[in-house]
Amino acid sequence: MENAPAIFAGSVFALFGGALLLWTGTRLRQRLPVAEGVARSTSVAVATSAGVTALMLAVWCFSGI
Repeated sequence: MENAPAIFAGSVFALFGGALLLWTGTRLRQRLPVAEGVARSTSVAVATSAGVTALMLAVWCFSGI
């Protein structure tokens, strides 16, 4: 019974992290800004680290199952 919340949280983290990394990569490939009003390198670093962190949290949630 306790696995259901971990599966749900892991799925949400995996979807968010994957989508954020995909969106960031697409914006970089099209040479569009990742965030308005922020330096390109800063916005890429923050978005990438947030995506990777979300994927790491998903792995952590799934590893406890």
